[in-house]
Amino acid sequence: MPHRESHRIHHVGWLRAAVLGANDGIVSTASLIMGVAASGAGEESLLITGMAGLAAGAMSMAAGEYVSVSSQADAEAADLARERHELATTPELEHRELTGIYVGRGLDQALAEQVASQLTAHDALGAHGRDELGITSEGAARPVQAAFASAGTFAVGAALPLAVALLTPREATLWAVAGSSLFFLGVLGALSAKVGGAPVVKATLRVTFWGALAMGITSAVGALFGVAA
Repeated sequence: MPHRESHRIHHVGWLRAAVLGANDGIVSTASLIMGVAASGAGEESLLITGMAGLAAGAMSMAAGEYVSVSSQADAEAADLARERHELATTPELEHRELTGIYVGRGLDQALAEQVASQLTAHDALGAHGRDELGITSEGAARPVQAAFASAGTFAVGAALPLAVALLTPREATLWAVAGSSLFFLGVLGALSAKVGGAPVVKATLRVTFWGALAMGITSAVGALFGVAA
């Protein structure tokens, strides 16, 4: 019976976009609300700012992820097309190139040639894509998945400080949003570390520190200039 393992690297595509989206949602929306609150604006301005930030941020994250990951996908497709052409026109050179890769990884010449021959017979393009170009199914660019993961988690992250602002008296909004957002960032850091198999404390501190810095700077700008940064 075949032994199947589940590795953390299999989550890397959507996990990166999801963590980025949620982190940006919490930090940017909380920062906007805190900046407006520090400027002395009323409750209506806070809510409008938060809702506009949520909608604009989610759309921006989706578009940005789709465009950037699509660029990666285009580059991968171009490299694979070139490799396909080289396999069709200069198969001997490609076989020697693949053999050299395996020799560099520790196989002796005879075994490296045998492995290269068998992998070429099985799936030549797959072997060169994986071992020469570093393109794998786990790390392959998926623009639509990245866009939805980023936009969805941004909206969820942004909704958290916005909900706190809705439920908190105006005079307590600044500190309530700041404290709750730091808590949300800590939970996000811990969850992402858990899914990715990273040290929980380090990830939590990293996410919380940079979030606190961003919110602190925005609040200072709002207090000094009376505008939402």
